[in-house]
Amino acid sequence: MKRREFTGGMAACAAAGIGATLLAPAVHAQAPQAGTDYVVLKQPQPTSAPGKIEVVEFFWYGCPHCNRFEPLLDVWVKKLPADVNFRRVPVAFREEFVVHQRIYYALEALGQLEALHRKVFHAIHVERNPLNKPEAVADFMAKNGVDRAKFLEAFNSFGVQAKVRQASQLAEGYKIDGVPALGVNGRYWTSGGLTGSLERSLVVADYLIAQARKK
Repeated sequence: MKRREFTGGMAACAAAGIGATLLAPAVHAQAPQAGTDYVVLKQPQPTSAPGKIEVVEFFWYGCPHCNRFEPLLDVWVKKLPADVNFRRVPVAFREEFVVHQRIYYALEALGQLEALHRKVFHAIHVERNPLNKPEAVADFMAKNGVDRAKFLEAFNSFGVQAKVRQASQLAEGYKIDGVPALGVNGRYWTSGGLTGSLERSLVVADYLIAQARKK
């Protein structure tokens, strides 16, 4: 989903170019090319795991492509070598979607990410619950076994707000133009929109990890 398509809501997101990328050819004989399959950052960005190669998934809970990417990404992450650190960074190209960033970091603060990350995607894309209002989000969390008051406390906390700001700054630093996107070691990013398919973006990410290891 491209940055400009956030202005059109879910309908525009579903109609984005990535929507058909899973039909793209899986085999590419040519090695990934800078400027075509991935972007090289002019200004390297900070990483959070010294001594390791960092991979960052930039995502938005409301994006159907991010939702479809999740099972592919989960399989890929489980196979990452020990010298690679993976983390997710929620982004919001529109102010009203900051709620989704705060959901992620509130769940992280409460130790509930593993249990509820995929359920948030399911609620939005299958149950058609947009989870775009704090009270509605709190109701959803309560139905899924999370203490309502504790969730709202975390959701509104200074710590979560600080992480939201940091996430937005990192997304701006990478200059990503859509989600899902994968940032590699503060130097590169790739996406299904660049590579032609969501699967291919993971192949390119493997290549970029190898490039980062050489450096």
